[in-house]
Amino acid sequence: MKSTDAQFPIAEKQPTKLEKHGDVRIDNYFWMRLTDAQKNAIVKDEQTQKVVDYLEAENAYFDKVTAYTKEFQEDLFLEMKNRIKEDDSSVPYKDNGYYYITRYEIGKQYPIYSRKKDHLEAPEKILFDVNEHAEGFEYFQLGGLNVSPNNKLAVFATDTVSRRQYFLRIKNLETGEIYKDIIENTSGGSVWANDNKTFFYTKKNPETLRSEKIFRHVLGTSAAEDVEIYHEKDLTFSTYVTKTKSDEYIIIGSQSTHSSESQFLDANNPTGKFKVIQKREKELEYDISQYKEHFYILTNKDGATNFKLMKTPISNPSKENWVDVISHREETLLEDFSIFKEYLVLEERTNGLNKIRIKRWDEKEDYYLPFNEETYSAGVFGNPEFDTDIIRYSYNSFTTPSSVIDFNMKDQSKDIKKEQAVLGGKFKKENYTSKRVWVTARDGKKVAISLVYHKDTQLNKDTPLLQYAYGSYGHTVSDSFSTTRLSLLDRGFVFALAHIRGSQYLGREWYEDGKMFHKKNTFTDFVDCSKYLIDNAYTSAKHLYAMGGSAGGLLMGAVVNMNPELYNGVIAAVPFVDVVSTMLDDSIPLTTGEYDEWGNPNNKDSYEYIKSYSPYDQVGAHEYPNMLIITGYHDSQVQYWEPAKWVAKLRELKTDTNLLMLHTNMDSGHGGASGRFEALKETAEEFTFLLALENKLHL
Repeated sequence: MKSTDAQFPIAEKQPTKLEKHGDVRIDNYFWMRLTDAQKNAIVKDEQTQKVVDYLEAENAYFDKVTAYTKEFQEDLFLEMKNRIKEDDSSVPYKDNGYYYITRYEIGKQYPIYSRKKDHLEAPEKILFDVNEHAEGFEYFQLGGLNVSPNNKLAVFATDTVSRRQYFLRIKNLETGEIYKDIIENTSGGSVWANDNKTFFYTKKNPETLRSEKIFRHVLGTSAAEDVEIYHEKDLTFSTYVTKTKSDEYIIIGSQSTHSSESQFLDANNPTGKFKVIQKREKELEYDISQYKEHFYILTNKDGATNFKLMKTPISNPSKENWVDVISHREETLLEDFSIFKEYLVLEERTNGLNKIRIKRWDEKEDYYLPFNEETYSAGVFGNPEFDTDIIRYSYNSFTTPSSVIDFNMKDQSKDIKKEQAVLGGKFKKENYTSKRVWVTARDGKKVAISLVYHKDTQLNKDTPLLQYAYGSYGHTVSDSFSTTRLSLLDRGFVFALAHIRGSQYLGREWYEDGKMFHKKNTFTDFVDCSKYLIDNAYTSAKHLYAMGGSAGGLLMGAVVNMNPELYNGVIAAVPFVDVVSTMLDDSIPLTTGEYDEWGNPNNKDSYEYIKSYSPYDQVGAHEYPNMLIITGYHDSQVQYWEPAKWVAKLRELKTDTNLLMLHTNMDSGHGGASGRFEALKETAEEFTFLLALENKLHL
């Protein structure tokens, strides 16, 4: 990007001594941490004002440095917006006698939820116009929409801060009245009992934001009278409530990284007592569904690393009675399953690729849906109907826009209900090429990289390439289509998605080998992929860029400490970079539930290992790439002070003159802006950073 006379902010240093296990760390920027009370206070105290002033100074510096790009950013925003069908709508799905539709109107930021009774030619009834609810808010999220069994009422959730602390409210769908009842500080979800007057919901701890309690609410009573049904006291677990597809049972689940537990209750008896299916055990994970007289269980029992499917009688469900339905397979990860009256549908992953398997209960048929591209993404929708031969699934790839497909499991015909529209008249899928390459990591493991680029792009040392990855929590980033990404591909960029350890791309062991005391494999895999791309002339260090968000932001922080010379630019979004201090503070949201992912630094061995890669602790006096760091002031997942402190320390120690910019959205949290167009502006900002470094602003 262009040089500027703007002076970057220099954060005040206030040394704070942090000591653990006899090890002393001096944190010069610990003062940037504010409590929620400080952030939300009408009158700011001195420390709060100092923090806000610093963040705003960084924003002002960002604005000055990027001022010459603003016109291009706006053009890029309009380019991406113009590919979107603004008056778009979802494929209707049927549930309990109604077709439900989500649609957008031209020029509006938020969706409109509606339904039609019995058939699609029926009059539309608008349930929620989120644009009206969002008026007056800088941030607004409506979710958790849950209609009562008699179709007359709906519980819905709203978040106006972006802390993922939702208010629950109730709307009468016949009269349009929104009841005065407001339930605060929930996870956003709810479950109706079958009496149409009782529902269950999850409360969060107001400080740590851990989902820890299940309550029962009865219509017509005050939220203060709600009955606490369950309290998850183990700080490494969170709890939730759901309902079986048959609507026969309400399930309370408790979950940690390595263990789970479920309780069930007859949905016709909401004041009854929940019964435990199987008490929690270390290293035993299970997730349940129900069919006739059995619970069906996705579990790792008996050393089933890649999970298997079992069943157990509802009358006596403990693990002694579990029997195999789909056995464990070394080469295939069983990710999920769906139950229908005549069919069992399995979602599997083999060699990194999604598979959808259809199996009749009577065992007369057992087959896979055919997918022909080298790399793609496919997944089964919720499919609320039970007695049907039709499953709905999605399919897309780097070059194929997302399709919604209804597949007839009986005659094996398919009906493409919708393919994502790409407007503007320029997109043709045959103009783009995608493929997978396999990289040999330093320890001999094979790591896949999925690549996509315009067919006219020549692959050589002068080709700009954006390498992206996540690599944590077992989350696998799919090879999916993106209309916004076209703005990079059409300007000669290659996009490379590295399927590094920490995901489950190659099965559960791929995840286990990228966490806890194996976490550094995530970082070295990414670096080894970068070196492969350079060594094989897909790009060069002058044109290689890296990007990741949240735990992927931690990845960015680690690789720029390890091998900064490999990258010309790096984007770290809401980055988790102050790992030691965060994991030592169990008052910070979500910390205790993360011990099985990163380790508990209250233990000396975990402390030393985490510190050895923690980006904030490992910042050194050397050169760093051009960097753009993005955060949200109200982020509940990664607190804003982590990237803010990181930038301040980088400014203090780095020895180069490359760009370092921090941009804080003062109105949002972990997910960024809430409106669909506002989110595009953030993407335009990120892409402009990359294109400016490549001097391609006006191509």
